[in-house]
Amino acid sequence: MASEASEVDVIVLGGGSGGYAAAFRAAELGLSVTLVEKDKVGGTCLHYGCIPTKALLHAAEVADVARDGERFGVTSTVTGIDMAKVNEYKNGVVGRLHKGLQGLVKANKVNLVEGAGRLVGPNTVEVDGTRYTGRHIVLATGSHARSLPGLDIDGSKVLTSYEALELDRVPASVVVLGGGVIGVEFASVWRSFGAEVTIVEALPRLLPGEDEASSKIVDRAFRKRGMAIKTGSRFAGVEHTDDGVSVSLENGETVEAEMLLVAIGRGPVTEGLGFSETGVGLDNGFVATDERLRTSIPGVYAVGDLVAGLQLAHRGFAHGIFVAEDIAGLDPVPVEDAGIPRITYCDPEVASVGLTAAAAQERLGTDKVTTFDYNLAGNGRSQILATQGSVKVVQEVDGPVLGVHMVGGRIGELIAEAQLIYNWEALPAEVAQLVHPHPTQSEALGEAHLALAGKPLHVHG
Repeated sequence: MASEASEVDVIVLGGGSGGYAAAFRAAELGLSVTLVEKDKVGGTCLHYGCIPTKALLHAAEVADVARDGERFGVTSTVTGIDMAKVNEYKNGVVGRLHKGLQGLVKANKVNLVEGAGRLVGPNTVEVDGTRYTGRHIVLATGSHARSLPGLDIDGSKVLTSYEALELDRVPASVVVLGGGVIGVEFASVWRSFGAEVTIVEALPRLLPGEDEASSKIVDRAFRKRGMAIKTGSRFAGVEHTDDGVSVSLENGETVEAEMLLVAIGRGPVTEGLGFSETGVGLDNGFVATDERLRTSIPGVYAVGDLVAGLQLAHRGFAHGIFVAEDIAGLDPVPVEDAGIPRITYCDPEVASVGLTAAAAQERLGTDKVTTFDYNLAGNGRSQILATQGSVKVVQEVDGPVLGVHMVGGRIGELIAEAQLIYNWEALPAEVAQLVHPHPTQSEALGEAHLALAGKPLHVHG
């Protein structure tokens, strides 16, 4: 018979970005909180996603800079990639951040329960035979790497991002199945480390969720870096060979490589957790919620990757804070996906917020939407960094900015200003009044808005 723990105000099931944000904010607001985590606080993002992949991408950038040093007058070469050292660096970053989170759990007086939790009632979670009851429950169990029917992940020749993060060597060649965020980031890393890379994407272009202009720039840049790009190509099957894998496509083509990375997206973790049995409504596997992230059971919320939409750590983080404040009666403003900044950390980086040009035209009509594309060739800082790309602004005619779409080295750092422009419904003329420091890439954002405001300075209007 299960033992009973004393009731608390909030039980959070899952300690990833959404879960720990909900727990910490609820505790700040004076609520008693139990946080249940089966693995490590920080979840997929910290341990198997955002942080380790970006550490690899930084190591890849270092390799590219060293390889290309001569163009800057610096004599440097890359004699090899020591994956043991790369992983030591990556794991050190993760370890330090994890230690900091553990300290915050204690500082916020959150009761951390380590173990696999399961929803067994509308206000009850069971962990290893102990039942925990809460006046409110927040479901934050995150997502998992998807695969395809009949495509077996063996972890050595056919792998997901989890196994890819722990490789002890750089593969000679890789087929990346999926041209979305995860796929292009790993493709970028491996190409910088010296691997031959082929990306296979069923849809007509890379990064299909981004503005089409951004996709084209990345496609050109990847081809220039020596990657093979096969868009509009559907996967048919894979066979193991003595040297690796043979990947077949529906058009009859085959691609030989040492490894196949399956990067076709992530699905919600809802199976076997008692959600549907308890009455939590599901929609195509995701937990169904209203705009305030309330599920079909009163008092039960869902946050992050469990909720259909953008699968981003900072979205989950914002969800967690929102839910905690909603429970505390603060009546916070709901989180809207369109206003959440998005970054893909490949080389070149892609960053965006708001509507794509196509989405804006579909919503308002083509005659109600205008765009301006500022080429980074005219930006001093981008010339210094030897990066190419653009800043594209989508605007409602005589109205506010509807979207910002940027491509270029380090361009993700500009998205914070871009999200303010979008979320505050700024007019280009208002942004044009702001002074952007010189020489920075932020000037490209300013120049695009100057042009839309009718006073272009470094471009032909």
